[in-house]
Amino acid sequence: MEIGKYNTLKIIKDLDFGVYLDGGNGREILLPARSVPRNVKPGDEVEVFIYHDNEGRLIATTSRPIAIVGEFKFMEVKSVNETGAFLEWGIMKDLLVPFREQKVPMQEGRWYLVYIHIDHVTGRIVASARIDKYLDNIPPDYCFTQQVDLLVVEETEIGYKVIVNNAHWGLLYHSEIYRHLDKGEQLKGYIKQVREDDKIDVSIAPLGYGKVEGIAANILETLRIHGGFLNVHDKSEPEEIYALFHCSKKAFKQAVGSLYRQKLINVEEDGIRFTGNPD
Repeated sequence: MEIGKYNTLKIIKDLDFGVYLDGGNGREILLPARSVPRNVKPGDEVEVFIYHDNEGRLIATTSRPIAIVGEFKFMEVKSVNETGAFLEWGIMKDLLVPFREQKVPMQEGRWYLVYIHIDHVTGRIVASARIDKYLDNIPPDYCFTQQVDLLVVEETEIGYKVIVNNAHWGLLYHSEIYRHLDKGEQLKGYIKQVREDDKIDVSIAPLGYGKVEGIAANILETLRIHGGFLNVHDKSEPEEIYALFHCSKKAFKQAVGSLYRQKLINVEEDGIRFTGNPD
């Protein structure tokens, strides 16, 4: 059993106020009645999130919190008191950010990037806004074109700072994207390179797209967003093409021709389709 994460546990007791789950090592963890799935019985297994209630006791829920231990997330401050700031967690309990873990005093109603972890003193789940101490603590071990998870943190003059696989800082250059990215947005990306100083450059397009620039790259990105197919072709109205790609119909046809020759798309009677083979 892992505190602060999802666990699949067996029901061992069924009572009026809920069921008890086998937490291992003789521990029994309550899943309150409000969270118990229908028609379950002792011996069945349920997936639950394990956390501490307000009394410090381990408790389970089938609700899904906004973030779990080991994740970075932008979260909203619900309240502030003499203990610290409390974040909206999406479950019956709010998530504490102790004052010592705040970079600046947090304010109610504002959103902050935090890291969720187990406090080594209390053993309880807390959040920290001092995120740098939880990043780049291990050497980056990525390979070219490897798919990774990205969290958009902030926009800079040259691109977007992102968190790669909940472990490292990365940079996504403006030249690699063709739409605005929102702070807190989560998306898939690909490793371009790990530089000698261990800085990581990433792309949100598979690396076979690397040779594709301008309007052609914009078309590929739009195809990805729309599941690989677009009902647009050389007979589409110029206004429709401009609304999708911000280019003229002539430029669109030239870009489509280039992508087709590179075998990155197929041209069909009713639209264009990504081939699924970016190489």
